[in-house]
Amino acid sequence: MHGAAALAAAATDAEQAGCTVINLGAAITGEARAVAHQHAQMARACLADAPTLILSGGELTVRLGGQAGHGGPNLEYALALAIALNGVANIWALAADTDGIDGTAPDGQPAAGAIVTPETVARARRLGIDTKRFINHHDSYDFFDRVGGLIRPGPTGTNVNDFRAILILPTR
Repeated sequence: MHGAAALAAAATDAEQAGCTVINLGAAITGEARAVAHQHAQMARACLADAPTLILSGGELTVRLGGQAGHGGPNLEYALALAIALNGVANIWALAADTDGIDGTAPDGQPAAGAIVTPETVARARRLGIDTKRFINHHDSYDFFDRVGGLIRPGPTGTNVNDFRAILILPTR
């Protein structure tokens, strides 16, 4: 199975569950933060009467600069998406590397990625965690480790691409 097949399978399951699916394809590239911002705008525009699932795959990048914490492109995408959504009700997301390892981990327990909920940023605020500091230091692993949301399946032995899903539920 390759990235497009994984997205197609997810789309089929979502459609059978009653979701409208927007499949952006398995070849999305670019800076994780920029792509997350674009996807957040798209998700905000999708608030409608029916559940909607935005799917995408592809390999994103992170430009580290002088600050390099722990994490990888999927974790950085998830943190940037959480910041861009800033607690919009009824939007959940998942960003993960299908091989089970996204970037670096400080404790030898790699994460594949993270789950974002409408409570992610609010939970960080309650814990006194500065989201901007973590994103600016590319320290998304430590952010989700403290706030919750890390996906830790362990190495899967397969890599069919990164997998991202944003679920938008009706606001009624």
